[in-house]
Amino acid sequence: MSNLTRYDPFSVEPVSDLFQGLFRPMRGLLASEEHDLAAMKIDVTESDQAYTVKAELPGVDKKDIDVKIDGNVVSIRAKVERKAEQKEGERVIRRERYSGAFARSFSLGGDIDESASTAQYQDGVLSLTLLKKAPAEQKRLRIE
Repeated sequence: MSNLTRYDPFSVEPVSDLFQGLFRPMRGLLASEEHDLAAMKIDVTESDQAYTVKAELPGVDKKDIDVKIDGNVVSIRAKVERKAEQKEGERVIRRERYSGAFARSFSLGGDIDESASTAQYQDGVLSLTLLKKAPAEQKRLRIE
């Protein structure tokens, strides 16, 4: 049997070293600053009456969080603005600033009763209790 290998023109030693090293600094910047916020982690559990959602939103103010429900689709949006400075005397040693918005939408198995659902935010965790809508009764049409 013969082994098939895919030809990669960038795998030639000098060329691959160039491209791997070229983007390495950019990967480090993106991973350290934006990755923490852009990857909103959520847990979703389901009971007979409701869905429970827990979303990690560290460092976000409660007033900057927006939750929308449309049928069975849940959308969570948040804005964050961080400013941190370290000074040594009068000379600024390091200044870090980040501001941005991020969002996450997902669909659930059934429609949600928005009026009976609740949301709480404590210690960087958004907790949603999303009550399920009662299934509509089927109606029979009388045939004349």
